[in-house]
Amino acid sequence: MIKRKHRVEEVEEDEADNGNRSMLVMSLLAIGIGILTGLGAGIFRALIALIYNIFYLGRFSFDYDANLLDPVSPWGPWIILSPIIGGIVAVWLVRNFAPEAKGHGVPEVMDAIFYKGGNIRGAVAVIKSLASAFSIGTGAAVGREGPIIQIGAALGSAFSRMLGLTTTQKITLLSAGAGAGIAATFNTPLGGVLFAVEILLPEISNRTFLPVVLACGAATYVGRLIFGVAPAFVVPDLTHAAISGVTIWDIGVIAALGGVCGIAAWAFVKGLAYMEDFFPTLPGGAYVQVVLGMSVIGLMMYGFTLATGHPYINGVGYGMIQSVLDGHMIGVQLLLLLFIAKLAATSISLGCGASGGVFSPLLFMGAALGGAIGVVANMFSPDAANPTVAAMIGMAAMVGAGTGGVMTAIVMIFEMTLDYSIMVPCILTVAIASGVRQALISDTVYTIKLRHRGHQIPQDRHANLFLVEQTKNIMETEFLVVEAGSRLIDILQNHANCTSVMPPVVVSRNSHIVGLVPPRSSLWPKPLTDPNLMVDELADLDVLLVQENDLLGRLFFRMKWHNKEAAIVVTGDGVPRVEDIRGIVTKRAIANTVIASSS
Repeated sequence: MIKRKHRVEEVEEDEADNGNRSMLVMSLLAIGIGILTGLGAGIFRALIALIYNIFYLGRFSFDYDANLLDPVSPWGPWIILSPIIGGIVAVWLVRNFAPEAKGHGVPEVMDAIFYKGGNIRGAVAVIKSLASAFSIGTGAAVGREGPIIQIGAALGSAFSRMLGLTTTQKITLLSAGAGAGIAATFNTPLGGVLFAVEILLPEISNRTFLPVVLACGAATYVGRLIFGVAPAFVVPDLTHAAISGVTIWDIGVIAALGGVCGIAAWAFVKGLAYMEDFFPTLPGGAYVQVVLGMSVIGLMMYGFTLATGHPYINGVGYGMIQSVLDGHMIGVQLLLLLFIAKLAATSISLGCGASGGVFSPLLFMGAALGGAIGVVANMFSPDAANPTVAAMIGMAAMVGAGTGGVMTAIVMIFEMTLDYSIMVPCILTVAIASGVRQALISDTVYTIKLRHRGHQIPQDRHANLFLVEQTKNIMETEFLVVEAGSRLIDILQNHANCTSVMPPVVVSRNSHIVGLVPPRSSLWPKPLTDPNLMVDELADLDVLLVQENDLLGRLFFRMKWHNKEAAIVVTGDGVPRVEDIRGIVTKRAIANTVIASSS
């Protein structure tokens, strides 16, 4: 028996010609997004300052220098309640207004690029700002760059949707807004560009690169008008020789620091993923979970304050980083303890429901590890190693290994310190750290969260934007389903009413998929010489099955690996049956997609 499947998918027609804007329009939009993102960064940091001053210092003020160590809070032991209150507010905002604002932001931006057609709701920018400001200002051990990235991305997406831009252009402006967020918050225009290129953009070309550059430049300019032109961290004049990376001793320090940071990045990726999976399993719901997690953060803050005079692990942690760079923190035991505490505190904060980024915690952990290794190395050879330099290199190594943005980390540390002398050892250390982390785990701190959702992000994704497409968007929805044992000549006679010239043929037995005959012109003359030819004899019995939301990058890899001409797109779990088939991906469908994406 022959069954004909013909499905019409409801696909958003946002690739229409009338949605395509010129490069001039895209450039102007990118500049506008960069300006708004820079202003948003200013408002966001002011909001953090206000909440910090109220909850930690008990005063109403917008004056806050994050590069100074926090003093002892006048609230005494009651400061333990501060992160709990902030966590409850953040969870309430996220759960009621924008669930996608939960967490550290970048995975959600990546998910929007690869699985949501570049769509982020405008409300995310507002809710992410409020939730993250309460989290950071009250003591959660998270950074402010993740929220700024998501805010900029939401602005880019909102503008694109208002103007009806194509998916390609939406993704470009979304990435431009995200890069602008990095540029504005750290005063690192090149770092913002490289972040968008390495972490977000599926394609590198003039049509994607230029808007990102313009947005990052505009955001940096606005950020400098608001925050000043000084770099993020001030590095004092070094009295000892820097690590040049050319002597045997230097290479030993670099190798040790790179290896340690690679293992540390692996530990952070695993620890954060564990906490994000662990807290939702606790009974009592989201509010009980955030109270439990933030109680631990509050106790850690108060414990460090009693022991050292500073809470250290709360907020962005720039005060601790600046102290290490100034050479004021040289205790190896304290530095190693702070590394462990920050890793645990950030994982717990994000796992239990706080909102904030992971970039600043990675900088914190890198400075602690680098400073500790620099102090130890300085004991053996004072003229060949410097704890300040080792701390800067450690910061780059942790960011590069943890996020996967290798060039981003190297360039950003230079822009944040304006110390070019560290470039060579920085490159070597970041390379080693990234290699070690990849050997231990392929996922970064950004992609592991998406993998747990079943959303794979292509590792080599810069070939073209068609890699963002999912199989359901390119599959052929007209195909034939025939019972095993059917004659090919009967199939051809029943094919007369099909609109496709040569549809794929699925061979079934008792509703089970047993084979696939891809569309091949060489099939059709065969019945003329052999009227009794069965379709089973022509079918590929080793069928490749893919899911509707599989990305084309993954599909291409599997088709090449299994040497297949076509794949059956199915839905649902378990062993798929004929009724689970949604379409067929063929080489001609792939060719059409590639051609369309390059136009």
